[in-house]
Amino acid sequence: MIIKRKPKTEEDRAKALIKEREKRRKKMIRTKYGQAPLKHAKKGVYSCIYAVVVFLLLLLMMIHSYISKGEVGLLMGFAGLGILALSVMGLSLGIRGRKERDKNYITCKVGIAVHSVFLAGMAALFIRGLF
Repeated sequence: MIIKRKPKTEEDRAKALIKEREKRRKKMIRTKYGQAPLKHAKKGVYSCIYAVVVFLLLLLMMIHSYISKGEVGLLMGFAGLGILALSVMGLSLGIRGRKERDKNYITCKVGIAVHSVFLAGMAALFIRGLF
């Protein structure tokens, strides 16, 4: 238990009052209109993590394809389908993250945008591979 000592002199009371005002002022600077800063939506953060994983898998697939001069096997096709599935999951997480209340939605927006680009790119790769 913490016991606060009362200031003994008028000068000590004035210093304590100034210190308390400064503490409140710093808190007001850190927040917007005295409200606590918003936390990021959890599903939006997961969506961004999925985006990083998908990007790394796609990068590894491209490096492997370059090294093998385009002769990729069935394993790379399954990795492409895995990327597609992860991207769909990340997109749905980003959309569901927008429904969380009183959160910062920037991670959701980034996740939705990145996964949409990945889905469009993978769709283009699959369509180009078919024709």
